[in-house]
Amino acid sequence: MTTHSRRPGRLERLVLPGVLTAEQLDATVAGIAAGQREDGAIPWFRGHHLDPWDHVEAAMALDTAGEHGRAEAAYRWLAEHQNPDGSWYAAYADGDHREPTDRARETNFVAYVAVGVWHHYLSTGDDAFLDRMWPTVFAAVEFVLTLQQPGGQIGWKREAVDGEGGGADVTDALLTGSSSIHQALRCALAIAEHREEPQPDWELATGLLAHAIRRHPERFLDKSRYSMDWYYPVLGGAITGPEAAARIAEGWDRFVVPGLGVRCVLPNPWVTGGESCELALALWVMGESDRALEILRWIQHLRADNGMYWTGYVFEDDAVWPEELTTWTAGSLLLAVAALGGDEATTAVFGGERLPRGLEPDCCG
Repeated sequence: MTTHSRRPGRLERLVLPGVLTAEQLDATVAGIAAGQREDGAIPWFRGHHLDPWDHVEAAMALDTAGEHGRAEAAYRWLAEHQNPDGSWYAAYADGDHREPTDRARETNFVAYVAVGVWHHYLSTGDDAFLDRMWPTVFAAVEFVLTLQQPGGQIGWKREAVDGEGGGADVTDALLTGSSSIHQALRCALAIAEHREEPQPDWELATGLLAHAIRRHPERFLDKSRYSMDWYYPVLGGAITGPEAAARIAEGWDRFVVPGLGVRCVLPNPWVTGGESCELALALWVMGESDRALEILRWIQHLRADNGMYWTGYVFEDDAVWPEELTTWTAGSLLLAVAALGGDEATTAVFGGERLPRGLEPDCCG
């Protein structure tokens, strides 16, 4: 697989005292790269499955480190494996044929390609890449919006039937998933705007979704035990300003374990690297870089000797669990570090100041 030379300026931004030295950074980037297959696929780790969302997160991390050839290969894999309706399956085996192991089609998994493609374009300025990927992004967004409900929320998934796709739509909505889709729709609108191909239906859909997230929690399944439902409306850009600060303050003592990281789900005594890094990103979005940096320093107890990161730690048992080193956990760390370091592409897709906001309804219904 062809790789591009790294840009030193960008690498310097990924070095943070107490989080990553230059040598540690090299090891982490090499670890993610080692997990990538020759065809561009990035499974959780060799021998495990690939899911489209985490595949994109790992590709974005590679871009932060200047591994643009590897990131482009990851997006090419998505373009080549997209279903005719614009979706991807929820999971693919890490084997020679990449057969789907879960034929459900989860909307937040499908939407996230827009975040990755816009991030790659901002990292490289490669207009030809954007031209090639536009049909992929367009089809993915159109699929996702077929599951948008009248209240603005996005249905969770389309089920598989008899081992094939095209099953019934699950109209129940997940707050975390819809918040991630909100970010993805804004990135898709940025791509459309850059291409001078306005998508007014997407603007309306984005505004309706943001309104649902901000004002109608009852339209989403109650998953409040999960830390992602706490911080993702902030990370996804739907809740901002004083409302974001109040939301994070309300859940802080329930989910944050000082010195260790962020719980995945209450009341389990289990902190996870991915959730901790995503909370750090959300804190950075709010302008609280010092607290974000503190959390990234805490989770260095999850770092393995090879530069990768354990998924989680059960602190009551003093045990790493599960015993897996995932590309997406390392990827989430690099993205959080990149944001703190001022990487332009990463700050653009997560900071959101330059992303279109959509058209929110005037009424309060």
